Amino acid sequence: MQYTRPPAVAGMFYPADKNQLQAMIRGYLAEVKPIGALPKAIIAPHAGYIYSGPIAASAYARLRQGRGRISRIVLLGPSHRVGFRGLAISGASFFATPLGNIPIDRQAVAALTTLPFVHLLDQAHAQEHSLEVHLPFLQEVLGEFSLVPVVVGDATAEEIARLLEQLWGGDETLIVISSDLSHYHDYATAQRMDAATSRAIETLRPDDIDFDDACGRLPVEGLLNAAKRHGLSAKTVDLRNSGDTAGTKDRVVGYGAYVFEYPQRQASLSQEHRRYLLQLARDSIRHGLSHGEPLPVDASKLPSELAQRQASFVTLQKQGELRGCIGMLEAVRPLAEDIAHNAYAAAFHDPRFPPVEEEELDQLEIHLSLLTPSEPLRFSSEQDLLAQLQPGVDGLILEEDTRRGTFLPSVWEQLAEPRDFLRHLKCKAGLPPGYWSSTVKVYRYRTETVE
Repeated sequence: MQYTRPPAVAGMFYPADKNQLQAMIRGYLAEVKPIGALPKAIIAPHAGYIYSGPIAASAYARLRQGRGRISRIVLLGPSHRVGFRGLAISGASFFATPLGNIPIDRQAVAALTTLPFVHLLDQAHAQEHSLEVHLPFLQEVLGEFSLVPVVVGDATAEEIARLLEQLWGGDETLIVISSDLSHYHDYATAQRMDAATSRAIETLRPDDIDFDDACGRLPVEGLLNAAKRHGLSAKTVDLRNSGDTAGTKDRVVGYGAYVFEYPQRQASLSQEHRRYLLQLARDSIRHGLSHGEPLPVDASKLPSELAQRQASFVTLQKQGELRGCIGMLEAVRPLAEDIAHNAYAAAFHDPRFPPVEEEELDQLEIHLSLLTPSEPLRFSSEQDLLAQLQPGVDGLILEEDTRRGTFLPSVWEQLAEPRDFLRHLKCKAGLPPGYWSSTVKVYRYRTETVE
């Protein structure tokens, strides 16, 4: 039998009147000028709207561009009224708000029952506000979507991460984590505590968040674990407390809004452009044989996809063996020009190999790696760094003082274990394999392979 979970805190945490509620949410959203890409996940607060609504709007305004693209919300929040072990799903077919009914993704909810720590427990949902207060914001910015609501009881961060992994999906799925920050400290203490919690979230360090730092600590930690595995970066978009919105400053509650995004990625090239770049690399090597320089490229005549600045590597193989590899880590010239220069350099100026001879040209296999912009990784130790690496996906740059080395993601094929990958990268940078210091810098990038 189908039934609808009715709103429990309408008229208390937010207006019960549809028009008043809609006007309030639109007013908060109108104060935000969102920038950046559509996030994969957000953390937003769950207090009464007059206290936390402006901060929540800072995250929800980023979702406007997802209208028509996001069709499922995975929503996790802490239990405030019912104590239980694990994670609680609902048997309802709809969750209602003054703005209308939201259908539950019953297929996804049913699949969660295969996890031993997930339980059907409608009592945990009946009066819980940590999920409900997000729904009107989601309805306003996204329109129609299905919902997977999960109340978090006494669970581990790893259990929550496992649930998120099962529901991760693609661009159609948005993950929303509900959490306020510190509770009932004076204004200055709250600011200090909430700033530290924000740093822990931004650096994906769940162990740095204590129970007193966030009432949704467990779902937050679960998301941080999952974000590491998927290579997401976190950003604070708003950080205030009730003393900034609608309360006194002697006993405040902290509120933060955070977005989690994939690293910036270049749009995938068309097959026509991929074939062009491969032929350009071969023509540049042929030109080098006769002219001693790369093939000139007129950027003004290139399509926009090939004229934008992007870093690349060109790898040459002969009969399955490496014959040369040269590239750039920074985008300093148009992509097509970069390919022509790097192909020439890989053929004639890789110090590990003699220059390519003319009779070898037709035997060369050419592989192109197009790099995304690199981003710094934040870590407290070598073990912390290793835990963040994604084998087969990450390219890494390691720097220490004047020493520098990089491995493309393709190197994971020979060094599949993160510890081995990192030890060999240190050697490439001219450091001992067991070397470590607090001044080591590591940057991550991704590649699109053309071959």
